[in-house]
This record gives sequence, structure tokens and C-alpha cells, in this order.
Amino acid sequence: MAVMSSHPGKDDARVARDALQRVRRYLHEHPEDPTGVPVVVEDDRDELVLPRAALELLAGVLAHMAAGRGVSVVPAHAELTTQQAADMLNVSRPHLIGLLDAGEIEHRKVGTHRRVRVDSLLDYLRRDDQRRRQAADELSAMTRELGLD
Repeated sequence: MAVMSSHPGKDDARVARDALQRVRRYLHEHPEDPTGVPVVVEDDRDELVLPRAALELLAGVLAHMAAGRGVSVVPAHAELTTQQAADMLNVSRPHLIGLLDAGEIEHRKVGTHRRVRVDSLLDYLRRDDQRRRQAADELSAMTRELGLD
């Protein structure tokens, strides 16, 4: 599994902040670029074209680096151990096992060990976030109905 990680220092964070501003500005000013985004390498003025999705992903990486947080990029098809998956969710391993056994997160067994694909974990996170938002919206609506706001 190819995992790329970066833990920025102060200089990296500063450079990331500057780059993030430029990348965000470009993406905002050019919403019509659905596919390729030209990028010029300053040293030799060489131009390359990046997929827009890669530039959007880069903006997310830069935002974390600018805040001084380390970043890891893991392919969506990569498989994690249950401990790695639990760490990604910031939950205990037994809690993760319960989610796997309940069918909340897709996984497969390799011998006696479970493996969780990163994309399955991300799907679970999206569904869980959606459920939380819906519950918060319902609670807000009930609060308004009861005149408690």
C-alpha cells in the first residue's frame, strides 16, 4: 500500500498557507474548468496540466499543512487492519469490531483477520455525518416548535 505522509515544519506551513490562497483563488475564479488545470513550474516556465480533482485534493492537503497538521494520502482501495481503521475513526478497536459485525462498515476476512477498505470507511463516515446532521436538524426543529429558541 502506497501511503504518503507529511508532517510540516514552520516553513512548510508558511509556504502551504501562501500556496493555499493561490490555489483557492484559482479554483474560485475558474469554476468552469471541469477537467484540466494548467500549472506553471516557475523555474523553467514549464506548463503541466493537472486534473481539477487533484488540485481540489491538493487544496485540502495544503489547508491541513498550513494549520501545522500532518497529512497522509491513502489510496481508496487500500485495506487497513482493524486497529488502523479504528485509529482513523478515533474509536476503540472493540467499537470498530462492533460496527463491522453490525454491517455498518464493509470488510473482508483474511484467515482470522478482518481487513477494511479505506473507501468503505469513508462511506461509513459520510453516512454517519449525514445521520448526525439530520438528528441535529430534527432537534433544532423541535426546539423551534416548542418555542425554546
